[in-house]
Amino acid sequence: MNEPLAERLRPKTLDDYISQTHLIGEQGALTKQIKQGLIPSMIFWGPPGIGKTTLANIIASESGRPFYTLSAISSGVKDVRDIIEKAKTSGGLFTTKNPILFIDEIHRFSKSQQDSLLQAVEKGWVTLIGATTENPSFEVIPALLSRCQVYVLNSFSKSDLEALLKRAIEKDEYISKKSIKLKETEALLRLSGGDARKLLNIFELIVNSETSDKMTITNESVLQKVQNNTVRYDKTGEQHYDIISAFIKSIRGSDPNAAVYWLARMIEGGEDVKFIARRLLILASEDIGNANPTALIMANNTFQAVSIIGYPESRIILSQCASYLACSPKSNAAYEAINVAQQLVKNTGDLSVPLGIRNAPTKLMKELGYGEDYKYAHGYENNFATQEFLPDEIKNTTLYNPGQNSRENAHRDFLKQRWKDKYNY
Repeated sequence: MNEPLAERLRPKTLDDYISQTHLIGEQGALTKQIKQGLIPSMIFWGPPGIGKTTLANIIASESGRPFYTLSAISSGVKDVRDIIEKAKTSGGLFTTKNPILFIDEIHRFSKSQQDSLLQAVEKGWVTLIGATTENPSFEVIPALLSRCQVYVLNSFSKSDLEALLKRAIEKDEYISKKSIKLKETEALLRLSGGDARKLLNIFELIVNSETSDKMTITNESVLQKVQNNTVRYDKTGEQHYDIISAFIKSIRGSDPNAAVYWLARMIEGGEDVKFIARRLLILASEDIGNANPTALIMANNTFQAVSIIGYPESRIILSQCASYLACSPKSNAAYEAINVAQQLVKNTGDLSVPLGIRNAPTKLMKELGYGEDYKYAHGYENNFATQEFLPDEIKNTTLYNPGQNSRENAHRDFLKQRWKDKYNY
């Protein structure tokens, strides 16, 4: 019994395949194409252990196509070219269907390796099926991505994973001979992290560790036998982007509890301390801004501190900063102002600087009117004098609108007093 349980239970047909009904269910996006044998080049994107490789094998089998497979971990450009050459001649007299080339972990291919696939895919020498746990938008070159359909495979639901366990108990040639009562599943599901392969491996470990053929599996018995539960977190992958997004949105939404939770997820996953601190620094300006200018100082001090200290103590500093920012009043007025201003520049082009506020370092420039009639603000009452600072074509345009908070309300009052006849505040 050298073959692992996950391999022994690998589905051979679509009827045996669990989950992904949005792709292979009765109305699935791939169902009709598989039945008709019209298979496009595609990329399967989803977390580990949800059946990407299995689905590729089933598609090849049910469409009657030759099937070649490469692992991006151990294959280079030469391997790709060798397979393509075999694929070009593999049909011969036996089939008119082009072969399927399956590449596992295609995100690990370099640009040159991905480039080597382009012609074969474009000419139809192979139908490419790539599998990736990473967002293809970041990891697959645009030229290859444009030639493939991207299909998202969803994480298994609790009922899907429990169905896998039931199948193992009832149908596996070895485990089905034992008398197994699956009383509780929560610990198994939590330890697997939604990875079906990992779930079945843990389940097999539990079963094989019992000396009796009769057993009752409970949460306690599982935890006693499986000591290590590693956090599923890929510092360069989809979890990386999803969790930092949840972290930032929690702070923006003024929820320090959620912010600290997502921070803990990143810390436990070994995320770069400077990456977290940089995102806090950006957030302090983008989402808090002038509602609380101290937030930017706090975030900057946090970045400096964690750069010197590192883990494990930096977790305390990051927690302090994250909770402070979450509890701070929020404003994106400065962020919105620069967005609107940049769009205005794109729409209006390089407008001339008004003569009155141009620099005039030479006599000729002064004679041409550079700096003429400029009013030096400090020479006037309250250090202010009304004058035009924007190009004539866009004069009186309001770009910065203070947020609704105590500090920026004060800014608004100040601007109303100064510019009551010019800007709309």
